[in-house]
Amino acid sequence: MKTATLQRPLLLLVAAVAIGYLAAGCGRTQQKAMDQVILSEETKGETLPARKDAYRSAQPSSMELADRDYAGPNFNTEEYDHISENEFKEAAQNPLSTFSIDVDTASYSNVRRFITGSQLPPLDSVRIEEMINYFDYDYPQPKGEHPFSVITEISACPWNAGNRLIHIGLQGKSLDYNNLKPCNLVFLIDSSGSMEDANKLPLLKQSLKLLVGELNAGDRVAIVAYAGSAGLVLPSTPAGKKDAIIAAMDRLQAGGCTAGGAGLQLAYKTARENLVEGGNNRVILCTDGDFNVGVSSTGDLVRMMEENRKTDIYLTICGFGMGNYKDGRMEQISKAGNGNYFYIDGIKEARKVFVKEMRANLFTIAKDVKIQIEFNPARVKAYRLVGYENRLLANEDFNNDLKDAGELGAGHTVTALYEIIPAGSREGVNGTDPLKYQQTVISPDASKNGEIMTVKLRYKPPRKDISKLIVMPVIDGSTGLGKSSENFRFSSAVAGFGMILRDSKFKKDLTLKQVLELARSARGRDDEGYRSEFISLVETCALLKK
Repeated sequence: MKTATLQRPLLLLVAAVAIGYLAAGCGRTQQKAMDQVILSEETKGETLPARKDAYRSAQPSSMELADRDYAGPNFNTEEYDHISENEFKEAAQNPLSTFSIDVDTASYSNVRRFITGSQLPPLDSVRIEEMINYFDYDYPQPKGEHPFSVITEISACPWNAGNRLIHIGLQGKSLDYNNLKPCNLVFLIDSSGSMEDANKLPLLKQSLKLLVGELNAGDRVAIVAYAGSAGLVLPSTPAGKKDAIIAAMDRLQAGGCTAGGAGLQLAYKTARENLVEGGNNRVILCTDGDFNVGVSSTGDLVRMMEENRKTDIYLTICGFGMGNYKDGRMEQISKAGNGNYFYIDGIKEARKVFVKEMRANLFTIAKDVKIQIEFNPARVKAYRLVGYENRLLANEDFNNDLKDAGELGAGHTVTALYEIIPAGSREGVNGTDPLKYQQTVISPDASKNGEIMTVKLRYKPPRKDISKLIVMPVIDGSTGLGKSSENFRFSSAVAGFGMILRDSKFKKDLTLKQVLELARSARGRDDEGYRSEFISLVETCALLKK
């Protein structure tokens, strides 16, 4: 009895301290968020008490506040969706491979953040296709009716001498920058309490200021912020009024909980109200992804985005910060919202995304771009798509124009790699039992026509709902790895590095030394220094693994 009597006051004391801590912390963030609403353009003309009452009525309950997005300095709540690597598939039984293109680059800059911080990245943070597509490749500009060109190249596989590697590249057409339609941009800014670190809201402001500096006078910008409740900080304003836009950004302060769903709804409503017919209408969401008030489940957010993408308003997601970063959620929302997804780990990456590659990232030239490969089983025993695990499509989806896929921006390049086991190889493959009711018969022409595969692509023009088809047979033939193009060698070096970081079973005996040799041989023209930086990352990783 005496022990229980002593424990009760102690438990009450601990509970009181915890409640006081939560109240004090959320009280500070609430006050910051209240200041934002009071400063909001949406509340002009209201009295100060009325603005405060409006803010209080929109605040979460005490139970919601207890579940707010502060985990403390010693906790890491970053989240990454599990990736199950693509396996080899027998070409005779499974000749078709179908996937959506991916122009996201978030994984590479996030991996860079870990390595430059002297840590190896989590396995599931490594999406190999995003690492490959972080870099530009020297592909020919498109000619003719289609807005992109398609190239293929075949050579030896660097990590498995008995296999071969097929490189597929797409090059988006550059726009006539003198005749661009205006932009209608809505910056959706997470200004909740979790965004107060220097590499979050302060970096976010610096990043968007770079973008504002690149816009034309005819473009328009609105700002929506969310912290506890969403508010219109700046109504749609001509981009020529840069001082007003920047002043609105500078007023933002981190505070409150994260009502990301409400922010998305208000941002899309603002974009619809200012829609530019035939123009570039886009919501740019900047956040650490930690939504915890209102609509906050990933499934509900994805469904919300699927509805909004029907309005021809595109989405760009820019991730910031560390510690509570929700990578998987942002990738899924981006895919659902006709979007692209970047991770901004510093001001140099902000310059790359918002200045150097602004038009490629903001101006869509083809939507719902799908690739389907038919492998010739007379020449290919088995194949494996390197990466793109989160972009795989059912084979039937290729001809289904209702099925969403990736968007291609002006001047963008897209690269995909297939590792193939040649026909006649003794390498084993996990196949299926023979079919009972039908037989797989290879056409006699398959051995005669010299084709190793046929590449098919479907895409829709930005404001069309009917897809166009491109069909391109590929003749078998390859050169030695040393004589392959810089595009081939560099992309395979990046893929090999990704497999090492993921500890992939397919990497065989590939070493970082071999990756370095391959990357150095393919550095080529490197005006922005991105390839040199990659080589430096591999060197740093080699030190971390010692």
